[in-house]
Amino acid sequence: MSSAVLSPGGGFGIDVGGTTIKGLRLAGDGTVLHEHRTSTPVPDPTGTGVVAAVADVAARLGHQAGQPLGVALPGIVDEARGTAVHAVNLAWRDLPMGPLLRGALGPAVVLSHDVRAGAVAEARTGAARDAAGVVAFVAIGTGISAAVLIDGAPLLAGGWAGEIGQLVLADGPFQGLRVEEVASASATARRAGRAGARETAAAAAAGDAAAQRVWRETVDVLAQALAGLVATAAPSTLVLGGGLALSGDLLLVPLRQALAARVPGLRRPRLVPALHGDTAAARGAAMLAADHVAAGTS
Repeated sequence: MSSAVLSPGGGFGIDVGGTTIKGLRLAGDGTVLHEHRTSTPVPDPTGTGVVAAVADVAARLGHQAGQPLGVALPGIVDEARGTAVHAVNLAWRDLPMGPLLRGALGPAVVLSHDVRAGAVAEARTGAARDAAGVVAFVAIGTGISAAVLIDGAPLLAGGWAGEIGQLVLADGPFQGLRVEEVASASATARRAGRAGARETAAAAAAGDAAAQRVWRETVDVLAQALAGLVATAAPSTLVLGGGLALSGDLLLVPLRQALAARVPGLRRPRLVPALHGDTAAARGAAMLAADHVAAGTS
């Protein structure tokens, strides 16, 4: 793959989230030139509401029909078929979002998965920009999902790669629950009886015993999930994004220790917080659309 294809890239990227659609226009060096956000129409089982909202965001960014546009979607996304396989919040099941979006915005729409797009952004201009080989990005928000990049290219597997949040815990106090039902940002806040991950982290840092117990449990479950990722993919850098990662060292320090204890004798990755925050997926979507153009003209 040429260096041109792996450059930051300019253009348009839109991230369809469960509550917000975020759009960016990037300069050729990856600098944000313009940003626009709107609410996601949910539920939207036919996809028509999201297509209309994406088209509106694109227009507000200055996008013209036929120009390259990257669109990142949540849930299970099969990029090769242009299909939103499953997205619970949006009530999507095997929806042909690629054709729908191209019908509204032109043939140069490039579909991606939000976490894989976020991984691309972090690898090129974010927290893993100096990393080589295998890089992993784990988003810890409403759910938990991972993306693995091999020499800059996302591992796809028909859209099923990286779903570590769906692993069922085999033992312990949370036996039978999925990882994201315990250790996602939303689940952590819910178990602590707090409004959100930020409030839970603040309470734990202030010495609240109940919040500290919940925090330790979250770290333990996350370490279990990440250990499997480290043992199989062996990333040199592991980037953590999403709401929980905003707590910084309160999460990273104990998580590094817990992860090290679970992978004795194996190479441990550099564990770092994401740099691009909630714009990572939109940035990466724009970059992937630029890749598509570069690959077609090289």
